[in-house]
Amino acid sequence: MAIQKKPLNSIIVGSRGSELALWQASFIRDKLKQLGVPTELKIIKTQGDKVQDLSFDKLEGKGFFTKEIEEALLNNEIDLAVHSHKDLTTDNTTGLIIAAVSYREDPSELILINKESVDEHKKYGLKKNAQVGTSSNRRKSQLLAFRSDLQLVELRGNVPTRIQKLREKKYDAIVLASAGVERLGIDISEFHSEKISPKEFIPAPAQGVLALQIRETDKSLFELLQNLNDSEVAETIAIERKVLNLYEGGCRLPLGVYCEKQEDEEGEFTFHVWASKADKADSFPKQIYLQTKKSASFPEKIVEKLNNIQPASVFITRDFRKNDYFQKALSIHGFEVHARSLIETKKVPIRKLIKTDWVFFASKNAVKHFFEQKPEISGVKYGAVGKSTSEELRKFGQKAEFIGYSTDTRMTAKQFASVVGSKTVLFPQAKGSMKSIQQQFTKPGQAVDLVVYETKKNNFDDLPESEILVFTSPSNVEAYLEKSKISPDQKVVAMGDATANSLRKTGIKIAAMPPTFDDLGLVQAVMSV
Repeated sequence: MAIQKKPLNSIIVGSRGSELALWQASFIRDKLKQLGVPTELKIIKTQGDKVQDLSFDKLEGKGFFTKEIEEALLNNEIDLAVHSHKDLTTDNTTGLIIAAVSYREDPSELILINKESVDEHKKYGLKKNAQVGTSSNRRKSQLLAFRSDLQLVELRGNVPTRIQKLREKKYDAIVLASAGVERLGIDISEFHSEKISPKEFIPAPAQGVLALQIRETDKSLFELLQNLNDSEVAETIAIERKVLNLYEGGCRLPLGVYCEKQEDEEGEFTFHVWASKADKADSFPKQIYLQTKKSASFPEKIVEKLNNIQPASVFITRDFRKNDYFQKALSIHGFEVHARSLIETKKVPIRKLIKTDWVFFASKNAVKHFFEQKPEISGVKYGAVGKSTSEELRKFGQKAEFIGYSTDTRMTAKQFASVVGSKTVLFPQAKGSMKSIQQQFTKPGQAVDLVVYETKKNNFDDLPESEILVFTSPSNVEAYLEKSKISPDQKVVAMGDATANSLRKTGIKIAAMPPTFDDLGLVQAVMSV
């Protein structure tokens, strides 16, 4: 194929005509203008734009929002196509290439709720049996996994149209990509909003990223667009989209994949991947978390793990709870789950409550024993070490302003300290607490300790024989090892660094650690061993 040497003095940019698509095209045009390159805009209607009365399941083929734009590129009607990367098929159209990708806008999902449909005590703040608008099978499978009572209703249209339908009370709530709302700068203050971490509610591969597509023969344009390319984003979404490619899937597939590349204190990089895969929209998803130093063949390993999760017997060192997600998620996929807390907690009465700006909880027990004493407290912000602790706060009608999303307590402590600044923090805690978070607060009087409970070991004799052991605290490790041994054949999951260190001191190998301090993190760890 002959290489075209077209002068870069008149680039025609092709885009869909929605407000978000036009924002995206304008964003790239502004970047090109800064490089001294003038552009023109051509709006192209796609199948997805033309057909608004059918769900994605009923649309034929792939590339609902991209096919016509790609045809315009091939026919030399435009020179550059700007796409939402998640809309593109994973098989490159012959003659076309992705020349560059943008920075990544927040890939989180956003739930917008009409205020009369809010129940702060429930997951995602949604009232029981709420009608939620979404046409995404991926979103449906993950929503129903956590809230099987929800009534999911088809929702089509561009971002402003969807929000208007919510405003007209056609739904109690809708689910959107946060990126679209952020980019358009839409005022959503009239609604209650819940932004969900991409590590909890797994987004579509490449969600929040723009793809710049050109003809593969336009070498000069390719070279120019390298000025706009975010190489690190390209590296992480390549893993996400390769997983999608291996499943030969498109936007109808109930698959979420999210990758982060993180640098440790030694300067080494690790790729972390969260994945959720269901058979269909109303099927309970398989949920895993994997990490690696090398990206080569990583997508294949992710797919292999999702396809070959082996049910096993599991013992976790905590009691079953009402609507226990850990038990539900594993049992549905054939795991036999046993639970028993090897320790118990006892309330320590609050004698004096010092006024602070923040209250931080490092465990669900701290939340429970603090609020059950009905403390007289107001005008404070709440922090939680993880999602599980923040959900416990919801039960007492409170919402965490800060939530840690790492089992590395040092990282959580640093993040929380940067949010708090010079403000004061109350730490309700267990007697003998390790005070890992407080160590980041060196200003005298800034961190205030308050003992609200103490732990003691339970009396127990027999423990179930299990292939996977899940330890939730150092105290449970100590209690277990006093009565039983861990065989080399058993796989051990440790919740957090402190628990892992307690196990390692006795020579026990850790098979997996959950990425977050909640039931979902534990499920992801168990399914990944």
